[in-house]
Amino acid sequence: MQTIMILEDDVLLNKNIALSLKTAGFAVLCAATVAEAETLYPDADLLLLDVLLPDGNGVEFCRAVRACSDVPVIFLSSCDDETDIIRGLEHGGDDYITKPFRLAELLSRIKANLRRRTVIMPLADLTAVEQKLLEYLMLHKGQYVRREQLLAYLWDAKGEFVNDNTLSVHISRLREKLDAAGNAGKIQTKRGVGYQWMPQT
Repeated sequence: MQTIMILEDDVLLNKNIALSLKTAGFAVLCAATVAEAETLYPDADLLLLDVLLPDGNGVEFCRAVRACSDVPVIFLSSCDDETDIIRGLEHGGDDYITKPFRLAELLSRIKANLRRRTVIMPLADLTAVEQKLLEYLMLHKGQYVRREQLLAYLWDAKGEFVNDNTLSVHISRLREKLDAAGNAGKIQTKRGVGYQWMPQT
């Protein structure tokens, strides 16, 4: 059973999310403050983080978590400004949902992020570029991503330089590793358009 930690100071919302998650078959850890979350998050498979909290900030907490853990993080916030969303994602968040939201949508996002993790984790030998490629394609699953988009996203990959001539090589190596991990055919190519991570059927 996978465990979800909720860091949310709205007591009613915290309880409603917890009930929904338990009904869906998850174990739940509830926190209302950053201090409580600091003791609970190591036992969680995914974190749901409010941004504005009584004793701190969910984004800063996420950044601290990222120093020692790659656990998936979804922000839940009433802050819907593009700058706030970008800040949350750039500080280590995997997803960002603005309030109010439907619990069904939240469950769907949780399951999607956990699925991504189950694909990426067995591929421990991925290079930094390969991992970023996989994450970006999965984030845009079902859509064709153009080479220019991938190159722009990979530009700041640490330790490796990627240009148009080497992108195909990285894609090819990633495909080989996916094939070996039982995910053959997940990356599709459409000439003149780009690459697509095939949605689960």
